[in-house]
Amino acid sequence: MNPLALSIVMSSLAIGTITTLSSHHWLLAWAGLEINTLAMIPLMTQHHHPRSVEASVKYFLVQAAASALILFSSINNASDTGEWSITNMSNPLSTTTLTIALSMKLGLAPFHFWLPEVLQGLNLMTGLILSTWQKIAPVALLLLTQNSLKPEILLTAGLISALTGGWGGLNQTHLRKILAFSSIAHLGWMVTVLTLSPKLAMLNFVIYLIMTTALFLALKQTSSTKIKTLSTSWQKSPVISSLSVLTLLSLGGLPPLSGFMPKWLIIQELTKQNINTMATIMTLSALLSLFFYLRLSYTASLTTHPGMSNSQTSYNTTSKQPSLLLATTISLSILLLPITPLLT
Repeated sequence: MNPLALSIVMSSLAIGTITTLSSHHWLLAWAGLEINTLAMIPLMTQHHHPRSVEASVKYFLVQAAASALILFSSINNASDTGEWSITNMSNPLSTTTLTIALSMKLGLAPFHFWLPEVLQGLNLMTGLILSTWQKIAPVALLLLTQNSLKPEILLTAGLISALTGGWGGLNQTHLRKILAFSSIAHLGWMVTVLTLSPKLAMLNFVIYLIMTTALFLALKQTSSTKIKTLSTSWQKSPVISSLSVLTLLSLGGLPPLSGFMPKWLIIQELTKQNINTMATIMTLSALLSLFFYLRLSYTASLTTHPGMSNSQTSYNTTSKQPSLLLATTISLSILLLPITPLLT
């Protein structure tokens, strides 16, 4: 993409997110979400491939429908209460439609069907933006309106998302689809605890952003898009490959890695609220996700591609991506568990 066009698109992404984060009026928040959506389309279609064009069309239609629902819920609430404030959502129909709209924006189950297909049609860097930056504004709206939303709907959506994310990723071979189902599962954990403890939900989301960024950058560094190409990553870069395995295990929630922290605290919060059945099902759903993370870890660390010799092969792995960001996110994905008392 032309550098000037890229700078305009990235600036629009930043402006759209900042507008939504800083707004108290529903129309401004809606405008920020629309700027975000429209700025994402050129990034998706920059390679002019049929898969990327298909992904951009699907993304646009889903986001447009979600934005229309947000506009409808805000207008309906304003006609009932006379206020456009984001934090004043008292109309039951408005809160329900808003929850559905934000679930569509985030790709939460049962409105998740677009996310794996769209992410599969993108390159890794655009997929990184879709999986991280594009979720900040909808999550901010969820946090702002969590006092008005119905806990039953959020708990149900979170539970279905955690199960769908774990179950859907089991038979996938494309890494971007696996990461899409991983996103669905992690956001399901966040939504489950949203009304019980917004601070925990925010912690879970931040750690999800860190771990997902680290894994996408590591996959970009080793040019891995399918499970079978992971078996060549050790010959390309042993250090990044071994750290990627730890990041995958952190995404799975294994101690003593950072990803264990939010799952541990969320299950503890659910048991404190006497929601023991849901805590048990959420724990079992984490085992489903852990299966495909272990599958990826095994492929990356303990298998060798049939076309490779036993000796280490020299590759030209020169990358223009910032190595400092990769090193920082991988370190945070692995080493944050000891500071848990400071974050709770």
